[in-house]
Amino acid sequence: MAIRMLPFFSHLIGGAVGSTVLLSLAVMFCAFFLEDATTVIVGVLAADGTISIPVALISLYAGIITGDVVLYAIGWIARTHPRLAHYIDHEFTAPFRAWLESRYLTIIFSGHFVPGLRLTTYVASGFFRFPLSKYISTAIASGLLLETTLFTLSYLFGSLSSTWVGEVRWGIAAIFILALFLIARHNILMYRARKNYVPASGNGADIHTP
Repeated sequence: MAIRMLPFFSHLIGGAVGSTVLLSLAVMFCAFFLEDATTVIVGVLAADGTISIPVALISLYAGIITGDVVLYAIGWIARTHPRLAHYIDHEFTAPFRAWLESRYLTIIFSGHFVPGLRLTTYVASGFFRFPLSKYISTAIASGLLLETTLFTLSYLFGSLSSTWVGEVRWGIAAIFILALFLIARHNILMYRARKNYVPASGNGADIHTP
Protein backbone atom coordinates (compact mmCIF):
# COMPACT_ATOMS: atom_id res chain seq x y z
CA MET A 1 0.00 0.00 0.00
CA ALA A 2 2.73 2.46 1.02
CA ILE A 3 4.85 1.64 -2.02
CA ARG A 4 1.86 2.12 -4.34
CA MET A 5 1.21 5.55 -2.84
CA LEU A 6 4.82 6.66 -3.26
CA PRO A 7 4.57 7.68 -6.96
CA PHE A 8 1.44 9.69 -6.14
CA PHE A 9 3.21 11.60 -3.38
CA SER A 10 6.26 12.15 -5.60
CA HIS A 11 4.09 13.66 -8.35
CA LEU A 12 2.14 15.69 -5.80
CA ILE A 13 5.30 17.30 -4.43
CA GLY A 14 6.76 17.75 -7.90
CA GLY A 15 3.56 19.35 -9.16
CA ALA A 16 3.63 21.92 -6.37
CA VAL A 17 7.12 23.16 -7.30
CA GLY A 18 7.00 26.85 -8.15
CA SER A 19 4.72 27.87 -5.31
CA THR A 20 6.21 27.94 -1.82
CA VAL A 21 2.81 27.72 -0.16
CA LEU A 22 1.58 24.81 -2.28
CA LEU A 23 4.90 23.01 -1.97
CA SER A 24 4.86 23.40 1.80
CA LEU A 25 1.28 22.09 2.01
CA ALA A 26 2.15 19.17 -0.27
CA VAL A 27 5.12 18.21 1.92
CA MET A 28 3.01 18.45 5.07
CA PHE A 29 0.30 16.28 3.52
CA CYS A 30 2.76 13.62 2.36
CA ALA A 31 4.68 13.64 5.66
CA PHE A 32 1.42 13.00 7.46
CA PHE A 33 1.04 9.65 5.69
CA LEU A 34 4.59 8.59 4.74
CA GLU A 35 7.05 10.58 6.82
CA ASP A 36 10.24 8.65 6.01
CA ALA A 37 9.66 8.44 2.26
CA THR A 38 8.66 12.11 2.12
CA THR A 39 11.76 13.14 4.06
CA VAL A 40 14.02 11.28 1.62
CA ILE A 41 12.34 12.89 -1.40
CA VAL A 42 12.35 16.38 0.11
CA GLY A 43 15.98 16.04 1.21
CA VAL A 44 17.06 15.32 -2.36
CA LEU A 45 14.89 18.15 -3.70
CA ALA A 46 16.44 20.54 -1.17
CA ALA A 47 19.89 19.54 -2.38
CA ASP A 48 18.79 20.45 -5.91
CA GLY A 49 17.56 23.83 -4.72
CA THR A 50 13.95 22.98 -5.61
CA ILE A 51 12.83 23.74 -2.06
CA SER A 52 14.66 25.78 0.56
CA ILE A 53 15.97 24.00 3.63
CA PRO A 54 13.93 26.09 6.15
CA VAL A 55 10.68 25.52 4.22
CA ALA A 56 11.48 21.83 3.84
CA LEU A 57 12.20 21.24 7.52
CA ILE A 58 9.30 23.33 8.84
CA SER A 59 6.87 21.58 6.49
CA LEU A 60 8.19 18.13 7.43
CA TYR A 61 8.02 18.91 11.14
CA ALA A 62 4.48 20.27 10.85
CA GLY A 63 3.30 17.19 8.96
CA ILE A 64 4.94 14.77 11.40
CA ILE A 65 3.67 16.54 14.52
CA THR A 66 0.17 16.68 13.05
CA GLY A 67 0.36 12.95 12.34
CA ASP A 68 1.38 12.18 15.93
CA VAL A 69 -1.48 14.24 17.34
CA VAL A 70 -4.03 12.69 14.96
CA LEU A 71 -2.96 9.13 15.82
CA TYR A 72 -3.43 9.83 19.53
CA ALA A 73 -6.79 11.46 18.81
CA ILE A 74 -7.94 8.44 16.79
CA GLY A 75 -7.30 6.18 19.76
CA TRP A 76 -8.96 8.63 22.13
CA ILE A 77 -12.11 8.82 19.99
CA ALA A 78 -12.16 5.05 19.34
CA ARG A 79 -12.34 4.49 23.10
CA THR A 80 -15.75 6.19 23.19
CA HIS A 81 -17.27 3.71 20.72
CA PRO A 82 -19.42 1.13 22.58
CA ARG A 83 -18.10 -1.81 20.55
CA LEU A 84 -14.49 -0.87 21.22
CA ALA A 85 -14.76 0.39 24.81
CA HIS A 86 -14.95 -3.13 26.26
CA TYR A 87 -11.42 -3.78 24.99
CA ILE A 88 -10.00 -1.21 27.43
CA ASP A 89 -9.68 -3.80 30.20
CA HIS A 90 -10.21 -6.89 28.06
CA GLU A 91 -7.93 -9.93 28.40
CA PHE A 92 -7.26 -9.73 24.66
CA THR A 93 -5.51 -6.35 24.99
CA ALA A 94 -4.10 -6.89 28.50
CA PRO A 95 -0.68 -8.28 27.39
CA PHE A 96 -0.18 -5.44 24.92
CA ARG A 97 -1.24 -2.80 27.44
CA ALA A 98 1.06 -4.26 30.11
CA TRP A 99 3.96 -4.30 27.64
CA LEU A 100 3.28 -0.68 26.67
CA GLU A 101 3.00 0.47 30.28
CA SER A 102 6.20 -1.29 31.36
CA ARG A 103 8.44 0.79 29.09
CA TYR A 104 6.14 3.50 27.79
CA LEU A 105 8.57 6.35 27.11
CA THR A 106 11.09 4.05 25.44
CA ILE A 107 8.46 2.52 23.16
CA ILE A 108 6.96 5.87 22.18
CA PHE A 109 10.40 7.31 21.48
CA SER A 110 11.18 4.24 19.35
CA GLY A 111 7.94 4.65 17.42
CA HIS A 112 9.52 6.82 14.73
CA PHE A 113 12.71 4.76 14.58
CA VAL A 114 11.18 1.28 14.29
CA PRO A 115 9.06 1.01 11.13
CA GLY A 116 5.64 -0.43 11.88
CA LEU A 117 5.68 0.47 15.59
CA ARG A 118 4.35 4.00 15.39
CA LEU A 119 0.77 3.33 14.24
CA THR A 120 -0.17 0.71 16.84
CA THR A 121 1.54 2.28 19.86
CA TYR A 122 0.51 5.87 19.16
CA VAL A 123 -3.14 4.96 18.59
CA ALA A 124 -3.01 2.74 21.69
CA SER A 125 -1.70 5.69 23.70
CA GLY A 126 -4.91 7.56 23.02
CA PHE A 127 -7.09 4.49 23.43
CA PHE A 128 -5.68 3.66 26.85
CA ARG A 129 -5.55 7.36 27.79
CA PHE A 130 -1.85 7.54 28.60
CA PRO A 131 -0.87 11.08 29.72
CA LEU A 132 -0.90 13.40 26.71
CA SER A 133 1.99 15.48 28.08
CA LYS A 134 4.33 12.47 28.20
CA TYR A 135 3.13 11.16 24.87
CA ILE A 136 3.34 14.34 22.83
CA SER A 137 6.72 15.49 24.14
CA THR A 138 8.32 12.07 23.60
CA ALA A 139 6.73 11.46 20.20
CA ILE A 140 7.67 14.89 18.87
CA ALA A 141 11.26 14.64 20.15
CA SER A 142 11.60 11.25 18.47
CA GLY A 143 10.12 12.45 15.19
CA LEU A 144 12.21 15.60 14.99
CA LEU A 145 15.41 13.72 15.78
CA LEU A 146 14.83 10.97 13.22
CA GLU A 147 13.57 13.14 10.39
CA THR A 148 16.32 15.74 10.89
CA THR A 149 18.88 12.94 10.64
CA LEU A 150 17.15 11.36 7.65
CA PHE A 151 16.79 14.73 5.94
CA THR A 152 20.49 15.48 6.47
CA LEU A 153 21.53 12.12 5.00
CA SER A 154 19.17 12.56 2.05
CA TYR A 155 20.46 16.10 1.48
CA LEU A 156 24.05 14.85 1.46
CA PHE A 157 23.10 12.05 -0.92
CA GLY A 158 21.35 14.55 -3.17
CA SER A 159 24.40 16.80 -3.20
CA LEU A 160 26.79 13.95 -4.00
CA SER A 161 24.54 12.50 -6.69
CA SER A 162 23.57 15.78 -8.38
CA THR A 163 25.44 14.84 -11.55
CA TRP A 164 24.12 11.28 -11.72
CA VAL A 165 21.56 10.10 -14.23
CA GLY A 166 18.10 10.73 -12.83
CA GLU A 167 16.96 7.12 -13.09
CA VAL A 168 20.00 5.86 -11.17
CA ARG A 169 19.75 8.54 -8.53
CA TRP A 170 16.07 8.11 -7.78
CA GLY A 171 16.40 4.35 -8.16
CA ILE A 172 18.82 4.25 -5.23
CA ALA A 173 16.50 6.47 -3.21
CA ALA A 174 13.58 4.16 -4.06
CA ILE A 175 15.56 1.11 -2.93
CA PHE A 176 16.21 2.80 0.41
CA ILE A 177 12.52 3.63 0.82
CA LEU A 178 11.58 0.05 -0.15
CA ALA A 179 13.97 -1.24 2.51
CA LEU A 180 12.16 0.86 5.13
CA PHE A 181 8.84 -0.59 3.94
CA LEU A 182 10.12 -4.18 4.14
CA ILE A 183 11.46 -3.58 7.64
CA ALA A 184 8.07 -2.23 8.67
CA ARG A 185 6.30 -5.25 7.17
CA HIS A 186 8.69 -7.60 8.97
CA ASN A 187 8.09 -5.86 12.30
CA ILE A 188 4.31 -6.05 11.87
CA LEU A 189 4.45 -9.77 11.00
CA MET A 190 6.70 -10.47 13.99
CA TYR A 191 4.31 -8.60 16.28
CA ARG A 192 1.33 -10.56 14.96
CA ALA A 193 3.21 -13.82 15.43
CA ARG A 194 4.02 -12.99 19.05
CA LYS A 195 0.44 -11.88 19.67
CA ASN A 196 -0.92 -15.15 18.29
CA TYR A 197 1.63 -17.16 20.26
CA VAL A 198 0.53 -15.78 23.62
CA PRO A 199 -3.09 -17.05 23.40
CA ALA A 200 -1.85 -20.38 22.03
CA SER A 201 0.57 -20.76 24.93
CA GLY A 202 -2.16 -19.85 27.35
CA ASN A 203 -4.49 -22.50 25.92
CA GLY A 204 -1.77 -25.09 26.16
CA ALA A 205 -1.21 -24.24 29.81
CA ASP A 206 -4.91 -24.63 30.54
CA ILE A 207 -4.95 -28.10 28.98
CA HIS A 208 -2.10 -29.38 31.13
CA THR A 209 -3.37 -27.80 34.33
CA PRO A 210 -4.78 -30.43 36.70
